[in-house]
Amino acid sequence: MKQRILGFDLARALAIFGMVIVNFKIVMHANSSENMAWLKIVNIIDGRASALFVILAGVGLSLLTRQSRLSGDLQSLAVERKALFKRAGFLFILGLLYIEIWPADILHYYGIYISIGALCLMLPSRYIMVLVLLLLIASSFLFGMLNYSTAWDWQTLAYADLWTIKGFARNLIFNGFHPVLPWLGFLLLGMVIGRQNLGQVAMRERLFLLGLFAAALAELIVLFLPYARLMGMPLAYEVFFSTQPMPPLPVYFIGAAGSATVIITLCVALGEKYGKKAWLMPFVYTGQLGLTFYLAHVILGMGLLESLGLLENQSLVFSVMSALSFCVFAVIFASCWRKFYRLGPLESVLRRLT
Repeated sequence: MKQRILGFDLARALAIFGMVIVNFKIVMHANSSENMAWLKIVNIIDGRASALFVILAGVGLSLLTRQSRLSGDLQSLAVERKALFKRAGFLFILGLLYIEIWPADILHYYGIYISIGALCLMLPSRYIMVLVLLLLIASSFLFGMLNYSTAWDWQTLAYADLWTIKGFARNLIFNGFHPVLPWLGFLLLGMVIGRQNLGQVAMRERLFLLGLFAAALAELIVLFLPYARLMGMPLAYEVFFSTQPMPPLPVYFIGAAGSATVIITLCVALGEKYGKKAWLMPFVYTGQLGLTFYLAHVILGMGLLESLGLLENQSLVFSVMSALSFCVFAVIFASCWRKFYRLGPLESVLRRLT
Protein backbone atom coordinates (compact mmCIF):
# COMPACT_ATOMS: atom_id res chain seq x y z
CA MET A 1 0.00 0.00 0.00
CA LYS A 2 2.83 2.43 0.80
CA GLN A 3 4.40 1.90 -2.59
CA ARG A 4 1.06 2.40 -4.26
CA ILE A 5 0.56 5.68 -2.44
CA LEU A 6 4.04 6.80 -3.47
CA GLY A 7 3.03 6.26 -7.07
CA PHE A 8 -0.08 8.40 -6.69
CA ASP A 9 1.93 11.19 -5.06
CA LEU A 10 4.46 11.02 -7.87
CA ALA A 11 1.66 11.32 -10.43
CA ARG A 12 0.27 14.31 -8.54
CA ALA A 13 3.66 16.01 -8.71
CA LEU A 14 3.66 15.55 -12.49
CA ALA A 15 0.15 17.02 -12.62
CA ILE A 16 1.33 20.06 -10.68
CA PHE A 17 4.33 20.51 -12.97
CA GLY A 18 2.09 20.33 -16.01
CA MET A 19 -0.42 22.81 -14.61
CA VAL A 20 2.35 25.25 -13.72
CA ILE A 21 3.81 25.11 -17.24
CA VAL A 22 0.41 25.64 -18.87
CA ASN A 23 -0.66 28.43 -16.52
CA PHE A 24 2.58 30.36 -16.91
CA LYS A 25 2.18 30.13 -20.67
CA ILE A 26 -1.41 31.40 -20.49
CA VAL A 27 -0.75 34.36 -18.23
CA MET A 28 2.30 35.43 -20.25
CA HIS A 29 0.34 35.22 -23.53
CA ALA A 30 3.19 33.11 -24.84
CA ASN A 31 2.12 31.63 -28.18
CA SER A 32 5.17 32.40 -30.28
CA SER A 33 5.23 30.66 -33.64
CA GLU A 34 9.03 30.80 -33.47
CA ASN A 35 9.06 27.89 -31.02
CA MET A 36 6.57 25.49 -32.56
CA ALA A 37 8.10 22.43 -30.88
CA TRP A 38 7.70 23.96 -27.42
CA LEU A 39 4.22 25.21 -28.30
CA LYS A 40 3.15 21.75 -29.41
CA ILE A 41 4.44 20.18 -26.19
CA VAL A 42 2.68 22.75 -24.00
CA ASN A 43 -0.54 22.37 -25.98
CA ILE A 44 -0.41 18.61 -25.42
CA ILE A 45 -0.07 19.20 -21.68
CA ASP A 46 -2.89 21.77 -21.70
CA GLY A 47 -5.97 20.28 -20.05
CA ARG A 48 -4.35 16.91 -19.47
CA ALA A 49 -2.44 17.95 -16.35
CA SER A 50 -5.60 19.33 -14.75
CA ALA A 51 -7.51 16.19 -15.69
CA LEU A 52 -4.80 14.06 -14.06
CA PHE A 53 -5.09 16.23 -10.94
CA VAL A 54 -8.85 15.64 -10.73
CA ILE A 55 -8.60 11.91 -11.48
CA LEU A 56 -6.11 11.58 -8.63
CA ALA A 57 -8.63 13.26 -6.34
CA GLY A 58 -11.09 10.53 -7.25
CA VAL A 59 -8.43 7.91 -6.53
CA GLY A 60 -7.95 9.54 -3.14
CA LEU A 61 -11.66 9.31 -2.35
CA SER A 62 -11.66 5.57 -2.99
CA LEU A 63 -8.50 4.98 -0.97
CA LEU A 64 -9.75 7.10 1.94
CA THR A 65 -13.00 5.18 2.24
CA ARG A 66 -11.73 1.77 1.12
CA GLN A 67 -11.96 -0.04 4.44
CA SER A 68 -15.42 1.26 5.31
CA ARG A 69 -16.74 0.61 1.83
CA LEU A 70 -15.45 -2.95 1.57
CA SER A 71 -16.55 -3.89 5.09
CA GLY A 72 -19.96 -2.31 4.66
CA ASP A 73 -19.44 -0.23 7.81
CA LEU A 74 -22.04 2.43 7.10
CA GLN A 75 -21.36 4.29 10.34
CA SER A 76 -17.68 4.77 9.53
CA LEU A 77 -18.58 5.63 5.95
CA ALA A 78 -20.97 8.32 7.17
CA VAL A 79 -18.18 9.85 9.27
CA GLU A 80 -15.82 9.82 6.30
CA ARG A 81 -18.47 11.26 4.01
CA LYS A 82 -19.07 14.09 6.47
CA ALA A 83 -15.34 14.84 6.51
CA LEU A 84 -15.34 14.89 2.71
CA PHE A 85 -18.22 17.36 2.66
CA LYS A 86 -16.28 19.62 5.03
CA ARG A 87 -13.19 19.33 2.86
CA ALA A 88 -15.23 20.09 -0.24
CA GLY A 89 -16.72 23.16 1.43
CA PHE A 90 -13.27 24.41 2.41
CA LEU A 91 -11.95 23.99 -1.13
CA PHE A 92 -15.04 25.63 -2.61
CA ILE A 93 -14.69 28.72 -0.42
CA LEU A 94 -10.91 28.85 -0.88
CA GLY A 95 -11.42 28.63 -4.63
CA LEU A 96 -13.94 31.48 -4.65
CA LEU A 97 -11.42 33.67 -2.84
CA TYR A 98 -8.67 32.54 -5.19
CA ILE A 99 -10.67 33.46 -8.30
CA GLU A 100 -9.90 37.13 -7.65
CA ILE A 101 -6.22 36.29 -8.02
CA TRP A 102 -6.45 33.44 -10.52
CA PRO A 103 -9.65 33.40 -12.64
CA ALA A 104 -8.84 29.91 -13.98
CA ASP A 105 -9.13 28.43 -10.47
CA ILE A 106 -10.03 24.75 -10.23
CA LEU A 107 -10.53 24.51 -6.45
CA HIS A 108 -14.15 25.70 -6.31
CA TYR A 109 -15.02 23.19 -9.03
CA TYR A 110 -13.06 20.64 -7.02
CA GLY A 111 -15.36 21.25 -4.07
CA ILE A 112 -18.39 20.38 -6.18
CA TYR A 113 -16.73 17.28 -7.66
CA ILE A 114 -15.82 15.96 -4.21
CA SER A 115 -19.30 16.63 -2.80
CA ILE A 116 -20.93 14.64 -5.58
CA GLY A 117 -18.24 11.98 -5.43
CA ALA A 118 -18.92 11.55 -1.70
CA LEU A 119 -22.52 10.72 -2.55
CA CYS A 120 -21.38 8.02 -4.97
CA LEU A 121 -19.02 6.14 -2.66
CA MET A 122 -21.18 3.03 -2.41
CA LEU A 123 -22.19 2.88 -6.06
CA PRO A 124 -20.84 -0.13 -7.98
CA SER A 125 -18.06 0.77 -10.41
CA ARG A 126 -20.19 -0.10 -13.45
CA TYR A 127 -22.84 2.41 -12.36
CA ILE A 128 -20.18 5.06 -11.85
CA MET A 129 -18.95 4.47 -15.40
CA VAL A 130 -22.51 4.87 -16.64
CA LEU A 131 -22.60 8.24 -14.86
CA VAL A 132 -19.37 9.22 -16.62
CA LEU A 133 -20.96 8.36 -19.97
CA LEU A 134 -24.10 10.33 -19.10
CA LEU A 135 -21.98 13.35 -18.17
CA LEU A 136 -20.29 13.23 -21.58
CA ILE A 137 -23.63 12.95 -23.35
CA ALA A 138 -25.14 15.78 -21.30
CA SER A 139 -22.19 18.12 -21.88
CA SER A 140 -22.26 17.44 -25.63
CA PHE A 141 -26.02 18.02 -25.71
CA LEU A 142 -25.69 21.35 -23.91
CA PHE A 143 -22.87 22.38 -26.23
CA GLY A 144 -25.16 21.76 -29.19
CA MET A 145 -28.10 23.60 -27.61
CA LEU A 146 -26.42 26.60 -25.96
CA ASN A 147 -23.85 29.21 -26.95
CA TYR A 148 -20.58 28.08 -25.38
CA SER A 149 -19.05 31.56 -25.76
CA THR A 150 -21.72 33.26 -23.63
CA ALA A 151 -20.11 35.80 -21.25
CA TRP A 152 -16.57 35.03 -22.47
CA ASP A 153 -14.07 37.55 -23.77
CA TRP A 154 -11.65 35.12 -25.40
CA GLN A 155 -8.97 37.78 -25.81
CA THR A 156 -8.66 38.48 -22.08
CA LEU A 157 -10.29 35.26 -20.78
CA ALA A 158 -12.62 37.43 -18.69
CA TYR A 159 -16.08 36.12 -17.82
CA ALA A 160 -18.59 38.98 -17.85
CA ASP A 161 -21.31 37.90 -15.41
CA LEU A 162 -19.43 35.44 -13.20
CA TRP A 163 -20.68 37.00 -9.98
CA THR A 164 -24.36 36.78 -10.85
CA ILE A 165 -26.37 33.70 -9.90
CA LYS A 166 -27.11 32.85 -13.52
CA GLY A 167 -23.57 33.51 -14.71
CA PHE A 168 -21.93 31.61 -11.87
CA ALA A 169 -24.18 28.59 -12.42
CA ARG A 170 -23.49 28.65 -16.16
CA ASN A 171 -19.75 28.90 -15.58
CA LEU A 172 -19.79 26.17 -12.93
CA ILE A 173 -21.85 23.67 -14.88
CA PHE A 174 -21.41 24.40 -18.58
CA ASN A 175 -18.73 26.75 -19.91
CA GLY A 176 -16.23 27.59 -17.19
CA PHE A 177 -12.60 26.54 -17.17
CA HIS A 178 -13.43 23.16 -15.57
CA PRO A 179 -17.23 22.79 -15.68
CA VAL A 180 -19.03 20.03 -13.81
CA LEU A 181 -20.25 18.77 -17.18
CA PRO A 182 -18.15 16.79 -17.97
CA TRP A 183 -15.19 17.36 -15.59
CA LEU A 184 -16.96 15.59 -12.75
CA GLY A 185 -16.45 12.51 -14.91
CA PHE A 186 -12.70 12.68 -14.31
CA LEU A 187 -13.19 12.43 -10.55
CA LEU A 188 -15.66 9.56 -10.94
CA LEU A 189 -13.24 7.77 -13.24
CA GLY A 190 -10.54 8.25 -10.61
CA MET A 191 -12.80 6.65 -8.03
CA VAL A 192 -13.07 3.56 -10.22
CA ILE A 193 -9.29 3.46 -10.77
CA GLY A 194 -8.74 3.82 -7.03
CA ARG A 195 -10.81 0.68 -6.43
CA GLN A 196 -8.47 -1.44 -8.53
CA ASN A 197 -5.53 -3.30 -7.03
CA LEU A 198 -2.71 -1.51 -8.79
CA GLY A 199 -0.26 -3.46 -6.67
CA GLN A 200 -0.87 -6.32 -9.10
CA VAL A 201 1.26 -6.11 -12.21
CA ALA A 202 -1.49 -7.65 -14.35
CA MET A 203 -3.98 -4.97 -13.28
CA ARG A 204 -1.49 -2.18 -13.95
CA GLU A 205 -0.75 -3.57 -17.38
CA ARG A 206 -4.44 -3.86 -18.17
CA LEU A 207 -5.13 -0.27 -17.16
CA PHE A 208 -2.01 0.96 -18.93
CA LEU A 209 -3.07 -0.64 -22.21
CA LEU A 210 -6.62 0.64 -21.80
CA GLY A 211 -5.34 4.17 -21.17
CA LEU A 212 -2.93 3.95 -24.08
CA PHE A 213 -5.73 2.80 -26.36
CA ALA A 214 -7.98 5.69 -25.27
CA ALA A 215 -5.23 8.28 -25.75
CA ALA A 216 -4.33 6.87 -29.17
CA LEU A 217 -7.99 6.70 -30.19
CA ALA A 218 -8.44 10.40 -29.43
CA GLU A 219 -5.44 11.29 -31.57
CA LEU A 220 -6.65 9.07 -34.41
CA ILE A 221 -10.02 10.81 -34.36
CA VAL A 222 -8.24 14.15 -34.70
CA LEU A 223 -6.22 12.80 -37.63
CA PHE A 224 -9.48 11.84 -39.33
CA LEU A 225 -10.58 15.50 -39.45
CA PRO A 226 -9.09 16.32 -42.90
CA TYR A 227 -10.89 13.32 -44.39
CA ALA A 228 -14.12 14.40 -42.73
CA ARG A 229 -13.73 17.80 -44.39
CA LEU A 230 -13.28 16.17 -47.77
CA MET A 231 -16.45 14.21 -47.15
CA GLY A 232 -18.33 17.49 -46.70
CA MET A 233 -18.62 17.64 -42.92
CA PRO A 234 -20.06 21.04 -41.83
CA LEU A 235 -17.50 23.45 -40.35
CA ALA A 236 -19.48 23.71 -37.12
CA TYR A 237 -18.81 20.04 -36.36
CA GLU A 238 -15.02 20.37 -36.45
CA VAL A 239 -14.88 21.33 -32.78
CA PHE A 240 -15.99 17.79 -31.92
CA PHE A 241 -12.64 16.57 -33.28
CA SER A 242 -10.62 18.72 -30.88
CA THR A 243 -8.48 17.46 -27.99
CA GLN A 244 -8.32 20.93 -26.43
CA PRO A 245 -9.95 21.38 -22.99
CA MET A 246 -12.22 24.25 -23.99
CA PRO A 247 -14.81 23.18 -24.90
CA PRO A 248 -14.36 19.83 -23.09
CA LEU A 249 -16.00 17.54 -25.60
CA PRO A 250 -15.80 13.71 -25.70
CA VAL A 251 -12.61 13.41 -27.79
CA TYR A 252 -10.77 15.64 -25.31
CA PHE A 253 -12.18 13.69 -22.37
CA ILE A 254 -11.19 10.33 -23.84
CA GLY A 255 -7.67 11.50 -24.64
CA ALA A 256 -7.10 13.20 -21.28
CA ALA A 257 -8.52 10.25 -19.34
CA GLY A 258 -6.37 7.85 -21.33
CA SER A 259 -3.13 9.79 -20.86
CA ALA A 260 -3.86 10.22 -17.14
CA THR A 261 -4.40 6.48 -16.74
CA VAL A 262 -1.11 5.77 -18.49
CA ILE A 263 0.76 8.21 -16.25
CA ILE A 264 -0.83 6.86 -13.07
CA THR A 265 0.02 3.25 -13.87
CA LEU A 266 3.60 4.15 -14.79
CA CYS A 267 4.04 6.18 -11.61
CA VAL A 268 2.66 3.38 -9.46
CA ALA A 269 5.06 0.99 -11.18
CA LEU A 270 7.95 3.34 -10.40
CA GLY A 271 6.85 3.47 -6.78
CA GLU A 272 6.67 -0.30 -6.65
CA LYS A 273 10.12 -0.74 -8.16
CA TYR A 274 12.11 2.01 -6.50
CA GLY A 275 10.28 2.45 -3.21
CA LYS A 276 11.86 5.20 -1.15
CA LYS A 277 14.95 5.77 -3.25
CA ALA A 278 16.60 9.12 -2.54
CA TRP A 279 16.09 10.38 -6.10
CA LEU A 280 12.37 9.57 -6.09
CA MET A 281 11.24 10.92 -2.72
CA PRO A 282 11.63 14.67 -3.48
CA PHE A 283 9.08 14.27 -6.27
CA VAL A 284 6.80 12.24 -4.01
CA TYR A 285 6.99 14.99 -1.38
CA THR A 286 6.15 17.56 -4.04
CA GLY A 287 2.99 15.65 -4.88
CA GLN A 288 2.06 15.51 -1.20
CA LEU A 289 2.18 19.32 -1.10
CA GLY A 290 0.06 19.67 -4.23
CA LEU A 291 -2.51 22.08 -2.78
CA THR A 292 0.20 24.34 -1.39
CA PHE A 293 2.03 24.53 -4.71
CA TYR A 294 -1.18 25.03 -6.67
CA LEU A 295 -1.77 28.30 -4.83
CA ALA A 296 1.92 29.20 -4.54
CA HIS A 297 2.66 29.03 -8.26
CA VAL A 298 0.34 31.99 -8.80
CA ILE A 299 0.81 33.96 -5.58
CA LEU A 300 4.58 33.50 -5.28
CA GLY A 301 5.75 32.41 -8.73
CA MET A 302 3.72 34.75 -10.90
CA GLY A 303 3.70 37.38 -8.17
CA LEU A 304 7.49 37.57 -8.23
CA LEU A 305 7.59 37.87 -12.02
CA GLU A 306 4.92 40.57 -11.95
CA SER A 307 6.90 42.58 -9.39
CA LEU A 308 9.89 42.38 -11.75
CA GLY A 309 7.80 43.41 -14.75
CA LEU A 310 8.37 40.04 -16.43
CA LEU A 311 4.91 38.50 -16.32
CA GLU A 312 3.22 39.62 -19.53
CA ASN A 313 4.02 39.33 -23.23
CA GLN A 314 7.00 37.03 -22.81
CA SER A 315 8.33 34.40 -25.18
CA LEU A 316 7.21 30.81 -24.91
CA VAL A 317 10.72 29.70 -23.97
CA PHE A 318 10.81 32.26 -21.15
CA SER A 319 7.43 31.10 -19.84
CA VAL A 320 8.50 27.45 -19.87
CA MET A 321 11.84 28.21 -18.22
CA SER A 322 10.09 30.30 -15.56
CA ALA A 323 7.63 27.49 -14.90
CA LEU A 324 10.39 24.89 -14.68
CA SER A 325 12.28 27.16 -12.28
CA PHE A 326 9.25 27.21 -10.01
CA CYS A 327 9.00 23.42 -10.28
CA VAL A 328 12.62 23.09 -9.17
CA PHE A 329 11.89 25.41 -6.25
CA ALA A 330 8.84 23.30 -5.37
CA VAL A 331 10.87 20.08 -5.29
CA ILE A 332 13.56 21.65 -3.09
CA PHE A 333 11.02 23.26 -0.76
CA ALA A 334 9.00 20.06 -0.43
CA SER A 335 12.12 18.05 0.40
CA CYS A 336 13.14 20.49 3.11
CA TRP A 337 9.62 20.90 4.51
CA ARG A 338 8.99 17.16 4.80
CA LYS A 339 12.08 16.73 6.94
CA PHE A 340 10.21 18.54 9.72
CA TYR A 341 6.49 18.24 8.93
CA ARG A 342 4.27 15.43 7.69
CA LEU A 343 1.77 17.70 5.92
CA GLY A 344 2.26 20.74 3.74
CA PRO A 345 1.25 24.22 4.98
CA LEU A 346 -2.17 24.31 3.33
CA GLU A 347 -2.64 20.56 3.63
CA SER A 348 -2.22 20.96 7.39
CA VAL A 349 -4.87 23.69 7.52
CA LEU A 350 -7.22 21.55 5.46
CA ARG A 351 -6.73 18.57 7.77
CA ARG A 352 -7.32 20.63 10.92
CA LEU A 353 -10.49 22.24 9.61
CA THR A 354 -12.00 19.05 8.24
